[in-house]
Amino acid sequence: YEGESVYNYLQVKESDRSVILSTNVLFGVQSIYMKNQGLTGMYYDYAMAAPLMVEGKAPRDCRVLILGMGTGTYATQCRKYFGDMDIRGVEIDEKITALSREYFHLPEDVPVTTYDGRAYLQAVDQKYDVIMVDAYQDITIPFQMSSTEFFAMVRDHLKEDGVMVVNMNMQSGEEGSINQYLTDTISSVFDTVYTVNVTGSTNRELFASSNGRIKEVLAENTGELSDPELRAMMERVSENLQE
Repeated sequence: YEGESVYNYLQVKESDRSVILSTNVLFGVQSIYMKNQGLTGMYYDYAMAAPLMVEGKAPRDCRVLILGMGTGTYATQCRKYFGDMDIRGVEIDEKITALSREYFHLPEDVPVTTYDGRAYLQAVDQKYDVIMVDAYQDITIPFQMSSTEFFAMVRDHLKEDGVMVVNMNMQSGEEGSINQYLTDTISSVFDTVYTVNVTGSTNRELFASSNGRIKEVLAENTGELSDPELRAMMERVSENLQE
């Protein structure tokens, strides 16, 4: 894909099963579109637990903000499994947004703003049921989106009982690791924090909320899911959450 970008290259690869986006980072797949309309087998599946953690609201009624939209895999999967959700994204690279429309079937009615995620929060006053932070590439973490001030800003843009989900790319639990720093920072802002490792991946998903019942709410809502594949996935997430 030709054109200026924050990356040195953007490569789209297509097979009979999927379309994937690779960028110049350590691990090759940054976004994926499943042609068979199934689960991705990646961290996006785990992150879909966030709308199911919002108490008193059906997932399809949740308002979702994605900071680090990429080609919109999370938005596409949420729409696929939960219905016509109100989703908007923020993506710093307009070239990736262009790819999302051309190759990754991001619905035209999902708006994407070309902006830095923190600057976007500073500029708007809307509140959301779910905010996904997916702006970390491998071990590269934007400093402006990893501080106490940033996560406090995310909290202030969540509705009551809202949930933040953060995609952390490394599973390290060692003392002094990036994951420990992020988890400790987030725990200083949110009352309730859970993490779950993504099977067969280096990713770890973190869920945070002011509602102490998000794990119980996830279990309750999972039992109401009609899609057996998604229900099994959410049961796996629920069983492996670590406080």
